[in-house]
Amino acid sequence: MRSTLTDIAREAGVSAATVDRVLNNRPGVRARTREIVLEMAQRLGYIAENSNSPIQRPTLPGAVIRLDFALPAGTNSFIKMLHRHIEAQAQSRPDLDVRVATIEGFNPDRLARLLHDLHGQTQGVGVIALDHPTVREAIRSLSASGVKVVTIASDILHVPRVAYIGIDNRAAGRLAGYLLNRFMGAGHPGKVALFAGSLSYRGHEEREMGFRHILTEESPNLEIVEMREMLDDREKAYSEASALLERHPDLAAIYNVGAGNTGIARALKERGRALSTVFLGHEVTEGTKDLLLDGTLDAVIDQNPRVEAREALNILTHAVRGLPYELHQPRLQVIFRESIPEI
Repeated sequence: MRSTLTDIAREAGVSAATVDRVLNNRPGVRARTREIVLEMAQRLGYIAENSNSPIQRPTLPGAVIRLDFALPAGTNSFIKMLHRHIEAQAQSRPDLDVRVATIEGFNPDRLARLLHDLHGQTQGVGVIALDHPTVREAIRSLSASGVKVVTIASDILHVPRVAYIGIDNRAAGRLAGYLLNRFMGAGHPGKVALFAGSLSYRGHEEREMGFRHILTEESPNLEIVEMREMLDDREKAYSEASALLERHPDLAAIYNVGAGNTGIARALKERGRALSTVFLGHEVTEGTKDLLLDGTLDAVIDQNPRVEAREALNILTHAVRGLPYELHQPRLQVIFRESIPEI
């Protein structure tokens, strides 16, 4: 089995955080401690023997940089838009060789294998990653080998990444709770249902957390009756929403933290509930734009995939070249029928 950061830390007699700083060439570690950690990492096979440093040298200006992106497959329209923007922007960058791979299903082991396969094949990786031990370890291993990593849309903590690119998902969930309270009317009781793609994504978990917290703080009259995971599949969203509406004919509102909005909308329309049930979702796509226009969706909380693609390419390029870069995060914004932007 491949050694881990924890193995190195235990054998070297230091903390995992110290190992992480050494392997990523960060300051704050004594020279002797650095030598011990590198020696132990080599002995355990984590980095190549006789390597003075696992960090790649900065790439010279003008050299073509290889970047890879790992995105989930499926019917998620936002992910498809992000995919298109990455490829479109990369085509206008002759200094970049960019490839995008998609992973079927919410399978962390499959994603981890893909990341491991990128060893020695790439200089930078952007990933929408499931928060799982095998994925975290794969990211640590990539970073230790000198590959620059950014997380996109959904972050993972305690891994050596260059940056997270995306909105504050906890704030997005709180914003959804605030909007729901305003739509429902202060003090008005009602049942609320939550839908998520997968809580294995930290971003979805953080949205749910923020939503629950603000309802507890400001809207104790609103009761969350169910939480359903749809794996970002619109057909599964439709069947789950249909069953939910049968169980709760008096359901007042739905908040969907992930994809599958068109499936939920279909279930609402078939039961004549499209205009009587408050429905909040995420991301402006062709599907959600139509649902805003016909009144099924009351509001959409959006992050801009064009900005995320641009920033991911820029920050990875600068990191590979060893240059500083000021990250410009996408803005968290609420879209109503009267303020639909071009997409």
